[in-house]
Amino acid sequence: MKTVFLHGLGQTAQDWKKVVQQLSISDVDCPELFSSTEDEISYSQILGDLEQRYSEVKEPLRICGLSLGALLAIDFAIRHEEKVDSLVLIGAQYKVPSLLIDFQNLIFRCMPNKVFESMGLSKSSTIKLAHSMRSLDFTLQLNNIRCPVTILCGKKDTTNLKASKRLKELLPQATLHIVPNAGHELNKYAPNTIAEILNQ
Repeated sequence: MKTVFLHGLGQTAQDWKKVVQQLSISDVDCPELFSSTEDEISYSQILGDLEQRYSEVKEPLRICGLSLGALLAIDFAIRHEEKVDSLVLIGAQYKVPSLLIDFQNLIFRCMPNKVFESMGLSKSSTIKLAHSMRSLDFTLQLNNIRCPVTILCGKKDTTNLKASKRLKELLPQATLHIVPNAGHELNKYAPNTIAEILNQ
């Protein structure tokens, strides 16, 4: 089984390094979600790149996604149920709060361009990508996900804690782990916790 790690907006594949180092498995893939895109970046384009990347893979996938990566993992599992063995969703939303996206983009517009350089995305591309996610809502399709699901959320991640608890209610087969003293980016704050769950 291949384990796929999908990073969040503002991150790169390198942000999974501390998790991967603690895994007892070796078949791991950490794609750079923004590497193959042009200036006109969008959520659907990134999803299409992932679908193409794993189109020929015969073995089942265990997908671990954080934030944007969790949205992509949910979407991929809904579209390709036969390919997904299990999901690990971190700081996940299943219905994107459009007001939050608009507020986030307002903040992005006020930030200097150099802040975005380490993401692999320009400032304008980051804003375009966030905007392209405003209408995502998987509420009605969640019952198409029948594989085991593990939901993780940092206790300090107040933006996503409520959504994580609701997601657990909407996915009866899911388990929820609230990580104490941790914020949104659990691959940075609590990589050992993620690795421990994946190793089990």
